[in-house]
Amino acid sequence: MTQHRLITGPTFAEMLDPSKIRKELREKALAVKAQDPLDPINLYNISWKDGSGRIYHEVLPRELTGVDTPIVVLYGKDFPTGSHKVGATYSVLIEKAISGAVDPARHTIVWPSTGNYGIGGAWVGCRMKFDSVVILPEEMSKERFEIVRRYGARLELTPGCESSVKEIYDKCHELKRSDPERIRIMNQFEEFANYRFHYYVTGNTIVELAKVLESQGIGKGVVSAYISAMGSSGTIAAGDRLKQQWPGRHKIVGLEPVQCPTIYWNGYGGHDIQGIGDKHVTWIHNVMNMDAVMCIDDIESKLGLQMLTEEPGWEVLTRKYGVAEEKVKKLSQIFGISGVCNVLGAIKTAKFYGMGKEDLIVTVCTDAIDRYHSVMASLTDCFGPMDRTAAEVRLVSIFHRQKLDWIDEGTRRNRSQWHNLKYFTWVEQQGKTVDELNAQRGEAYWEAQQAEVAKVDRLIEEYRAKAA
Repeated sequence: MTQHRLITGPTFAEMLDPSKIRKELREKALAVKAQDPLDPINLYNISWKDGSGRIYHEVLPRELTGVDTPIVVLYGKDFPTGSHKVGATYSVLIEKAISGAVDPARHTIVWPSTGNYGIGGAWVGCRMKFDSVVILPEEMSKERFEIVRRYGARLELTPGCESSVKEIYDKCHELKRSDPERIRIMNQFEEFANYRFHYYVTGNTIVELAKVLESQGIGKGVVSAYISAMGSSGTIAAGDRLKQQWPGRHKIVGLEPVQCPTIYWNGYGGHDIQGIGDKHVTWIHNVMNMDAVMCIDDIESKLGLQMLTEEPGWEVLTRKYGVAEEKVKKLSQIFGISGVCNVLGAIKTAKFYGMGKEDLIVTVCTDAIDRYHSVMASLTDCFGPMDRTAAEVRLVSIFHRQKLDWIDEGTRRNRSQWHNLKYFTWVEQQGKTVDELNAQRGEAYWEAQQAEVAKVDRLIEEYRAKAA
């Protein structure tokens, strides 16, 4: 079969700092972004920064959070595909492609996901000319299915909801057995390129953001805590970089749904915070570095999202609490369900650790409301339309009065217990070794994964030079 010329995109260094991209290429990519989102040149728009170098972020008003500690969200809606997960999918695929492990002329790429990773995989895979299949649980939002198909990938649906990951793994094995020479699985739960994207790109972006905010009189140039709900546990890897930047001064807090408290309580169950709470501890999650796990209610997350994205909520924030209309409009555009979950976790963190005005908490909004209109419609069917009174009740009860329950601190014993949960999925079911599982307890293991960033960048640059 004829070898296809590999379509490449940015290095890790260029995703962190797009000004390092060749000027004419960067300008072309920015010009095409709005005109043709399916053009492969949009690979060069995978970054937390816009064309002017501004980091995609928003400082939340105290009127929303109810705490004095500044809470800042990085938002992913302005990435290609509308979610930062596209960075992880590109990183996973380019690492495999540049090493020769996958070839668009010979392989079909399978993306196991509960949503945004699969959407990112559909977009990246098809832009890089790979035949792509996305596996999703059948109970995910219909918007997800529509987007995957629009990007050019095929769908395989599995039984269950967000937390039904075992069924996804089973489908991966089934597809692999059906055609082992052609099928290649891009499993976000075990692929360390997912970890590396967030460790290096997201982590260093947050380090830069802390300095920017300090210059604006927000915080003291140090991020006191980083909050991330856990799905693949790629996003939470940014915390590893932040702990290196501020040793002894930074806390990593992971979030789970109350309805599926796997790390918190060895628990299980279905829930509707789409993108997190996948009923296992992922292979790429450095749980030994996590300072606390907290659980957030999926109903509160959805009701909170509705308050932020519908008119009665806007009226409460502007007319009664005095938040600027421009700010409220921006907030309505950047949140999805997991983003609200992350903010509730950030509020809980500020209260639990007694953080003040000079502290700074950073979290992430993975996607936005455009993926959840059907969920909001179902919410209205269940609870009835939200009026101003209901909106204010939600603001006060869900945000301002977020309780200090469902919190487990990362003691030495607890961290070991969290880590040990990996055994049942990864050694017993997925073929990992006990030796590697034990190696993950030490920082040297994770430092070795981090060091691969420079190696991957060098391979991309070498390929470009040969192809030129």
